[in-house]
Amino acid sequence: MKAHDGLYIDGAWRSAGSQDVIEVVNPSDEQVIGRVPASGALDVDTAVRAARAALPGWAATPPAERAARLAALRDALVARKDEIAETVTAELGSPLTFSQTVHAGVPIAVAGSYAELAATHSFEERVANSTVLHEPIGVVGAITPWNYPLHQIVAKVAPALAAGCTIVVKPAEDTPLTAQLFAEAVHEAGVPAGVFNLVTGLGPVAGQALAEHPGVDLVSFTGSTAVGRQIGAVAGAAVKKVALELGGKSANVILPSADLAKAVNVGVANVMSNSGQTCSAWTRMLVHTDQYDEAVELAVAAAAKYGDRIGPLVSAKQRARVCGYIEKGIAEGARLVAGGPESPRERGWFVSPTVFADVTPDMTIAQEEIFGPVLSILRYTDEDDALRIANDTVYGLAGAVWAGDEAEAVAFARRMDTGQVDINGGRFNPLAPFGGYKQSGVGRELGAHGLAEYLQTKSLQF
Repeated sequence: MKAHDGLYIDGAWRSAGSQDVIEVVNPSDEQVIGRVPASGALDVDTAVRAARAALPGWAATPPAERAARLAALRDALVARKDEIAETVTAELGSPLTFSQTVHAGVPIAVAGSYAELAATHSFEERVANSTVLHEPIGVVGAITPWNYPLHQIVAKVAPALAAGCTIVVKPAEDTPLTAQLFAEAVHEAGVPAGVFNLVTGLGPVAGQALAEHPGVDLVSFTGSTAVGRQIGAVAGAAVKKVALELGGKSANVILPSADLAKAVNVGVANVMSNSGQTCSAWTRMLVHTDQYDEAVELAVAAAAKYGDRIGPLVSAKQRARVCGYIEKGIAEGARLVAGGPESPRERGWFVSPTVFADVTPDMTIAQEEIFGPVLSILRYTDEDDALRIANDTVYGLAGAVWAGDEAEAVAFARRMDTGQVDINGGRFNPLAPFGGYKQSGVGRELGAHGLAEYLQTKSLQF
């Protein structure tokens, strides 16, 4: 793979104003695989100015033409699917099969969904004696994370372009090569110059400059709740809109009537997916006390299957963070039944699939987002107790409920304080809104609800 030594601004690759670079490291073997520019505030300003200049023309472009560009973008991503998967595997460490099906496959589906939505969505409506217009909000500053490097970009860029907005993307410094591939696809798709711009750089420098820039009308950020608070404060001072997709500590509630073996096996797979680096992962498994011991045994057996099947964590810093949580769980009295903080390999930032039993709701590992392959199993006495535990965190991003009767599971899910709930292993839906309650964020991504984040309304009275 080849890293660009410039920034994609105003339809072309341009030299960065800063001479600083970011080394991209393969987390599986700790080898440097590329270098990209570490942009500064001047580079961000150039990108925002390009987006601002391109805004009137793109906003006036008929939705059908915007849809055509998005369809071409989808096709360009399809043509690069293998290269995308290989690049994600190299810079994130994801197993190649997972990179092919999820890291490359899901963004293609999302791009396609917005190509269809741009062509069919009604951008105006009649309300009594008023015509209500849904217009692009303007220039978007998108700051994306490393855990799903292409999906998180597409989930912001596609609806922004469908809405008629222009955009500047600052990808995570750990995974910028995938973002550069995306920029190549945008260029090939014929998206006009300045409509999409890419600046690589560090969060506290380029990310902050983008969030603070007066030429940005909306800041769309995916990442930690701590950074989300900072961005919200910056945007609030300028009275600009934010869309924040933040952390999670999702509960997987297994009711007594459920197929216990299936619920546990799927639950463990969910936590180990992407090496546990998924904000919506069901990291708390809630089991009735009468079934608790059996569930622990099943979870240990399931986790053992993932020892050689999950990739490393993205960085040495992330590995240290996850191991610190594992050590804290042990220190606070949780029972380690699988895995642990010891490295399973000589090289690479790997963490063994880890399972804790005898976890209580007040423990750190039951309250804070770990972002690694770590599962906490908690017991409950009845449904009210399960609901109390499920809702007892500052987060509310996702969750799951299992029951022998679907209506029973739905009734419980309706009482959960969370943005989405999978019923008996329900499949991911790229058209359904994704986002959280409480400190898991503000706003929604995907589908029509995701498109609405990039629109503002104007009413004309007659």
